Amino acid sequence: MREEFRGDLLETGRLLVSMGESARSAMHNATLALMNADQARAETVIARDAEIDANYRTIEELVQHLLARQAPVARDLRLVVSALHVAADLERMGDLAAHVAKTALRRHPAMAVPPEAAGIIASMADVADRIAGKITLVLSGQDAVRAAELERDDDAMDALHRHLFELLLSPGWSHGVEAGIDCALLGRFYERYADHAVNAGNHVVFMVTGEPAQPR
Repeated sequence: MREEFRGDLLETGRLLVSMGESARSAMHNATLALMNADQARAETVIARDAEIDANYRTIEELVQHLLARQAPVARDLRLVVSALHVAADLERMGDLAAHVAKTALRRHPAMAVPPEAAGIIASMADVADRIAGKITLVLSGQDAVRAAELERDDDAMDALHRHLFELLLSPGWSHGVEAGIDCALLGRFYERYADHAVNAGNHVVFMVTGEPAQPR
């Protein structure tokens, strides 16, 4: 029974890493679609979100199996429950990448982001990519130290999010309400994407150490 338990845990870990890689790739490609009005790329991101969802459902089934058949306790229970929380955050990251791709499609063939906001959105995308890359490394190595760094990494995203709203609310914004709403929503998608990566990192800290991540 213990061998079966360890095998299921290894499979769960493999799926989490795959989800992290997919969520990172999805946002990268969604950003390219957004910045280049690339319809085909946007449609591909949206279609492939189903793969992330499928991995999440598989992890749910594995966790249910582990809880019902193995009745884990102590550290083993912490690993199982934390894995489910991490999977939920990664699944939501995939959804947010799909939202970015849908924004690109909604405005196609026009560009969804006016030139004045493009630099900020691109910077938010760069931060999102770095954070997503780190959470994948964290999951691969169950690295609690690197996971704890994600809170600090997220500060750059929060600063860019504030900067975007300053631009949208400034007297110089000349692109109207509709474009302003699109940009505000895009900013929210990237900001929440990073937040979910931080949440996943906090769950990894708890998974490895048994202690909640310490607020800064």
